[in-house]
Amino acid sequence: MAGNSPCASCKMLRRRCAKDCIFAPYFPSHDPHKFAIVHKIFGASNVSKMLQEIPVHQRADAVSSLVYEASARTRDPVYGCVGVISHLQNQVAQLKMQLAVAQAEMLCIHMQHEPAIPAPESFDRADKSFLLQNNLPQCLNFVSPTSNVIQDSLKSESLLGHHDMVSY
Repeated sequence: MAGNSPCASCKMLRRRCAKDCIFAPYFPSHDPHKFAIVHKIFGASNVSKMLQEIPVHQRADAVSSLVYEASARTRDPVYGCVGVISHLQNQVAQLKMQLAVAQAEMLCIHMQHEPAIPAPESFDRADKSFLLQNNLPQCLNFVSPTSNVIQDSLKSESLLGHHDMVSY
């Protein structure tokens, strides 16, 4: 209990805030919404039990996680944090694909400005394989990200030499 004011949990639960109140360090009286949302989703008794089982040095992080999860559950009762994580993973996958398209465009522009492609005899086996797998003439006709040169992530992975473009 800080001063004479009870913590947010004791104030909400209308009880006397003891010196050793497990909620007091994490739910100050000046931020009652924080406890209200956690209490609504998890219940005061469950939160108290969780905090007692966690080492003291990890409790602040646990409370922060509980507040975040409770907020996410309030916004999206079905998926909660999983919905947020899924949305962010989809954004990452889209951005990786946009990056692959941009890198492919840069590669094609760079290849268009090169003076000449050396004769096939000067390429080693890996270079020949790369050119055949990626259909180099098609790359030189690349116009825009919507021109379907890169039709799937596997093609963009092999074109750029990356094997970790999108992981699920």
